[in-house]
Amino acid sequence: MLDKLKEVEKRYLEVTKSLSDPTVLANRELFRKLSREHSELEPVVECYRSWRKSSEELAASNDLLRETDDPEMRSMAHEDVSKLKAVTEKLEQELTLSLMPKDPNDHKNVILEIRAGAGGDEAALFGQDLMTMYLRYAESRRWNVELMSSSESSVGGYKEVIVRIEGNGAFSALKYERGVHRVQRVPQTETQGRIHTSTVTVAVLPEAEEVEIVVPDKDLRIDVYRSSGPGGQSVNTTDSAVRITHLPSGMVVTCQDEKSQHKNKAKALTVLRSRLLDMRQQEADDARRDDRRSQIGTGDRSERIRTYNFPQGRVTDHRIGLTLYQIETVLSGDLRLLIEPLATHYRAEALKTSQPQVI
Repeated sequence: MLDKLKEVEKRYLEVTKSLSDPTVLANRELFRKLSREHSELEPVVECYRSWRKSSEELAASNDLLRETDDPEMRSMAHEDVSKLKAVTEKLEQELTLSLMPKDPNDHKNVILEIRAGAGGDEAALFGQDLMTMYLRYAESRRWNVELMSSSESSVGGYKEVIVRIEGNGAFSALKYERGVHRVQRVPQTETQGRIHTSTVTVAVLPEAEEVEIVVPDKDLRIDVYRSSGPGGQSVNTTDSAVRITHLPSGMVVTCQDEKSQHKNKAKALTVLRSRLLDMRQQEADDARRDDRRSQIGTGDRSERIRTYNFPQGRVTDHRIGLTLYQIETVLSGDLRLLIEPLATHYRAEALKTSQPQVI
């Protein structure tokens, strides 16, 4: 493991030097690729250097403990050894995690899809609440959000909404959101104060690059038609809406939010490629499900992952048994309260199956 860490530090120094090379600066794609690699290597190298320093200090304190007979010095050395041993062991765990295989999609942008499930209009209204929650979280992370497609219900809210989220760490954070979200509350239209239960499905797809998923033209049927809004009113007077059918899989993607047919087609293809990539990865996961656990449980989108109980002001994440009585805070976009414990839990689970020693 030490050899691997030395290789990582060497590569980090090489990338750091390359980023100041005028040739690299002039090549936008290469600069972007190296910048991403630099940001991935930097925390590993910083942790390695901290561990190395801590290990050296621990060795020095142990030497002092062996060599001195002075009671005061021995007491100080004992205290230092205890503290430094705890710090060193913690850094060893972090290094173990940093060298474990990472999700290859963590650095990617996200295609986020929200769909109303059971509960009719109330599900659509809660879908809008979730969309607002994710938009505020994205804003706090300074991510860019682009609307790809939406279908509103007659009372407001979304029957379906799809957005693209671009930003550093978008998929690595939002992947914990995929699954079924359940809401328990009294709808505005409920006259007798009864609590209703509704569900909304959230899909989080890593955005596929064209080189990853190549879709031949012969596999596509592209239909254009006039856009329409909720209630049937016309959005514009041209045939700008686009429906793309992927013939081999039967997958259908529509987009009508732009006035330009070209833009709608481009957005629909982005969503289609991401869905196809996700389908391919799901198939691969299914084939090896008995050999490993996914980072977010089974990965089954029908899995109920979270409940939002408004009467009690409670949010419960069922995967890790976490309950927070901060529903308004969470829905206002402070998803760190949930995402950080989830990430910590799954890192700990990963450590159980891999415990290489640094020293």
